[in-house]
Amino acid sequence: MALRRLSKKKALSLVKELDAFPKVPESYVETSASGGTVSLIAFGAMAILAILEFFVYCDTWMKYEYEVDKDYSSKLRINVDITVAMKCQHVGADILDLAETMITSDGLYYEPVIFDLTPQQRQWHRTLDLIQNRLREEHALQEVLYKTILKGRPTAAPPREGTYQEPLSACRIHGHIYVNKVAGNFHITVGKPIHHPRGHAHIAAFVSHETYNFSHRIDHLSFGEKVPGIINPLDGTEKVTDNNNQMFQYFITVVPTKLHTYKISADTHQYAVTERERVINHAAGSHGVSGIFVKYDTSSLMVTVSEQHMPLWKFLVRLCGIVGGIFTTTGMLHGFVGFCFDVVCCRFNLGAYRPGEVPQPDPQMNNHCTPLMADNLVPQED
Repeated sequence: MALRRLSKKKALSLVKELDAFPKVPESYVETSASGGTVSLIAFGAMAILAILEFFVYCDTWMKYEYEVDKDYSSKLRINVDITVAMKCQHVGADILDLAETMITSDGLYYEPVIFDLTPQQRQWHRTLDLIQNRLREEHALQEVLYKTILKGRPTAAPPREGTYQEPLSACRIHGHIYVNKVAGNFHITVGKPIHHPRGHAHIAAFVSHETYNFSHRIDHLSFGEKVPGIINPLDGTEKVTDNNNQMFQYFITVVPTKLHTYKISADTHQYAVTERERVINHAAGSHGVSGIFVKYDTSSLMVTVSEQHMPLWKFLVRLCGIVGGIFTTTGMLHGFVGFCFDVVCCRFNLGAYRPGEVPQPDPQMNNHCTPLMADNLVPQED
């Protein structure tokens, strides 16, 4: 038992010798009003920065990674919802890819509708147009849409309520088509498409030229899996023209995108678009066919967008850095300000006595100043 007690005492003494944080008795510590003020400021700054750092820890951010898209054999889905200001029997939509392959449009549906919007639908269109303008100015808003993807309301236009009082003079073309992952041309023009091995044609012989009107509204146009809450660049686009020979062209570059958030995982596609429109006038050298042409091409790169969160250990390290940094910095500033105050107030007795006077020692100065002895002030007699 005695040996165990002896070894235990030796172990405790060894541990005490390794103490890197010596304790100072309270009787040796001097407090002051300035030190208390600096301490309050330091503790307040620590609390504020710690709370802000906690909010940063609770937040997430999107990480973008790029790689070569090796999936070239799968099909690409095109989601379409376009309203054209012509009757459904006068227009037709189809796709012709780079290999001159006609893509069947069995997945598209033609629905007679009214082109003009109701007040509720017009308000939806203005809101969507405002969001599109903000997205063009602030690209970081796209990350907000990614993180709140399931909280967002449907981006489709609200349905028309009530009975139709106007003639159904427009055609809504909506649905989806699966195409090859090569460049292609999705177009809507006059007449129904004809599929034959030697070419591509539309029957437009029975359509009067005066009825041509390719004013249109794109409620939705996306590629890949349809993800709710995502606003695409052409959603809400509206083009109105008075010319019968107007051609509208959209040049699109599609980028495959894998989206991984804490709420959803989806294989979708982003795209960038360039618009162009012109009047077909063969006499002036502007050749072509009036209609709506969406020319798309797929990118060879694939983007992976994943939602990231700060690890707990990193949050604790940053928190310790904030507390230690503020504590050390305020201590150094307090010491420097105190030193400057001592110099200005002549607490070092720099020329601080008059001849014939014996300065009294200041008990609060402790070791800052050494009082002058009276013997040093009285002349010595020979």
